[in-house]
Amino acid sequence: MIDAATEKAVYRRIDLRIVPVIMIAYVLAFLDRINVGYAQLQMKQSLGFSDAVYGVGAGIFFLSYFLCELPSNLWMQKIGARLTFLRIMVLWGLTSAATMFVAEPWQFYTVRLLLGVFEAGFFPGVILYLSWWYPSHRRGRVTGLFLFGIPVTGVLGGPISGAILSGMDGVHGYAGWQWLFVLEGLPTALFGVVVYLLLSDRPGDAPWLSASEKALVQKVLDSDRDQTGSEVASHGRASAFAALRDARTYVMGGIYFCCACSVYTFTFWLPTMIKALNVGSLGAVGLWSALPFAAGGVGILLVSWSSDRFLERRWHVATTLLLGTSALYATTLVGGAFWPTMLLLCASAFFSFSCVVFWAIPPTYLSREAAAAGIAVISSIGILGGFVSPSIIGWMKTVTGSLDAGLGLMAGISIAGGLATILLVPGRVPPRA
Repeated sequence: MIDAATEKAVYRRIDLRIVPVIMIAYVLAFLDRINVGYAQLQMKQSLGFSDAVYGVGAGIFFLSYFLCELPSNLWMQKIGARLTFLRIMVLWGLTSAATMFVAEPWQFYTVRLLLGVFEAGFFPGVILYLSWWYPSHRRGRVTGLFLFGIPVTGVLGGPISGAILSGMDGVHGYAGWQWLFVLEGLPTALFGVVVYLLLSDRPGDAPWLSASEKALVQKVLDSDRDQTGSEVASHGRASAFAALRDARTYVMGGIYFCCACSVYTFTFWLPTMIKALNVGSLGAVGLWSALPFAAGGVGILLVSWSSDRFLERRWHVATTLLLGTSALYATTLVGGAFWPTMLLLCASAFFSFSCVVFWAIPPTYLSREAAAAGIAVISSIGILGGFVSPSIIGWMKTVTGSLDAGLGLMAGISIAGGLATILLVPGRVPPRA
């Protein structure tokens, strides 16, 4: 029998050690994904890029990410999380900084493809890493805390990006958008070393846990796997590739695709939508963008807490999908009025970012052996939404001169994802051990 008070105290120590590190790492990861949304406000005019070129460049990152994600997660099983995160963060930070040298569309596409190759495996790697430390009944909250890095990125990254664009433009002969990539890319490479030094691969490797604490954590994880692993095991899935033969993997991948469409529609086009409200300088665009991201942060915390509190996933994910991009599309119906648009952007961020509670579901229904492959496959399928949404919206905006049609299409995709979640995903979470 596991003493609840002792377990809580041990996991409080684990939270304080792991969560801040992975959250900061994800802030840097997400910043290197979305800072192109701010850079393009200068970059397109400076280099003569169209909205279609920007959309393809923003999205093409996810194609190479898709191809390399599964191999990265399987390799992580062999070399451990610390070396994996070090490799990923150093290479993607340097590549992001190298975007400052882009001058032609093909160079833009190439550096974004390379960025996808090097960053591939970070997100599913962290989800897998959390499953090595946390039982299913704690995973919703800690996943929410990790993904809280998304709105934190917007709250901090928007004003910082806007300030760099305005304040550094012309310094030493470089444009503001060039400084943006350098000043936001190099810290990622440096923090990769910090991650390597502070994290431990598994509870048994942690020098900051006592022998009794390690034994307790292992007992909690073993008890949790006895409850959550039986469903997959009953189908005879014995290897890491078992998830590839399980239809549920692809159902969850499709739902995550809809989540990714919702999140990246918002993040890649938010600066453009706020600039259209005539708020003033690019610095002001960055400052105003912090408000919706703050609402998104509140959404992640409340929805992930509620999901763990009521031991329910399905309706929490479905509701966020149904409302997130629908609120974003509703901005096209208010005629560009400032405060109604800002309120709808805040509502969209609240729900769109909260759909990340989805990631509490896959580890619960995948066996220990199938987890690495299953999580990576789900993430790989879903991450294609990051390519589809900016590419299609950029093309539609170039053709029609408006975001309206693209936002309507993305709202339809998100609603379909919400309905699929209700109909196809079990909402029950196993009881606490």
